[in-house]
Amino acid sequence: MSKQKSALWISDLMLLAVAMVWGTSYGVVKGALTIYPVLGLLALRFGLTFLVLSPALRSLRHVKASALLGALGSSAILLGIFLAETFGIAHTRASNAAFLISLCVALTPLVEWVLLRRKPSSGEWIAVGLSLTGAAFVSAGVIIPTAGDALILLAALLRALMVCVTKRVMRESELAPLSVTAVQAGVVALGSVLAAFVLPSQHWDALPSLSGHGDFWASIAYLVLACTLFAFFAQNFAVKRSNPTRVALLMGSEPAFGALFAYVWLGEHLSGWAWFGGGLMVLASVLAAVPFKRDANAALEMHPATSVGG
Repeated sequence: MSKQKSALWISDLMLLAVAMVWGTSYGVVKGALTIYPVLGLLALRFGLTFLVLSPALRSLRHVKASALLGALGSSAILLGIFLAETFGIAHTRASNAAFLISLCVALTPLVEWVLLRRKPSSGEWIAVGLSLTGAAFVSAGVIIPTAGDALILLAALLRALMVCVTKRVMRESELAPLSVTAVQAGVVALGSVLAAFVLPSQHWDALPSLSGHGDFWASIAYLVLACTLFAFFAQNFAVKRSNPTRVALLMGSEPAFGALFAYVWLGEHLSGWAWFGGGLMVLASVLAAVPFKRDANAALEMHPATSVGG
């Protein structure tokens, strides 16, 4: 029991670290997009990640075909997330993107109910209402969001779906989190390259020089090492040992980090109502996490063998 609780505690800390680095990623990506286009940036970020992780693919030789197909399916969803999210960031403020993406916190319990048959608790329903109200304040009460906001909201829905699908995929004990991260990176990189053949050719701009664009390459290094290698390994590791809703809730502080970083790094300023809405979304994560943590501990006691992966 102590070993299982220790593994859950470690995964929780890793998810909080993911919330921090993903929150800062909006400002970093926003700055990088001023130098290099969306699809080129995605192909570069995930192509480098795939090269670093390619040795981990050897462990997939003995994996069942169904497990590999599941990993590829989750990777396709991830490609959709990053296409929607990165194009969305290019057409909205980084702070808005960080707040709106956190709607996945509210959407994950609903998707989990449909896919995994776990009904949300009363506390999670309250969190859903608070998160949706907060999103309305962040978007300044606009009924029809901007194109960038709409793409970020689509990414939030896909994120919720992604966590639940990954939970199913990671039930296969043969699949190592690092191998799944490698597959995901490869699919996103390849998908971005293929999309660039369909979309206008300006997505194939020449790479910025290292001497003239040191800040750009520093951003790429941060996105690859912290926001991709670490973050996706940590999420896959945690999903295997926890519950999709718990994973989403523990990363609910992401918008706070995102807005703070956008304020410091990009000089963005949010209105008072937008800060209030963002606060509601963070509060929703906190309130929903309290009853859910108790449920998670109960689940550990009832099903210790299945609650903590290998």
